[in-house]
Amino acid sequence: MATLYQLHSTMDTLRCCTEQMASTWRVGDSIILLGTTVAFIDWFNAYLGDSEGKEIKGIAAIYALAEDVAQLNDNTMAKLNLAAKLTAILSDDEWVALTQNVHANGATFDKVVTIAL
Repeated sequence: MATLYQLHSTMDTLRCCTEQMASTWRVGDSIILLGTTVAFIDWFNAYLGDSEGKEIKGIAAIYALAEDVAQLNDNTMAKLNLAAKLTAILSDDEWVALTQNVHANGATFDKVVTIAL
């Protein structure tokens, strides 16, 4: 079983959120970037291996919500290239299914942890 980390962060708190996640990270855990956090995916990727003494390795999947991605303008979308950086962009129903272990991709989580600083 694995943990699904739900990150909801501003750019100012993203590093701290990543460090909080690293403190309990296990190989095979997954992440969903909520709200504006998806716009900072490049910074997030840079912070993943740079968390105070404990690296985040073995990420099973990184998701975002379709509603949050839709808030980005076309220029930002083109620059971020989310299709190459995310495992999937989820609808609200798929997000709920993911947290209840009934998602079509077979993901199973024993914990869902939300980090919002």
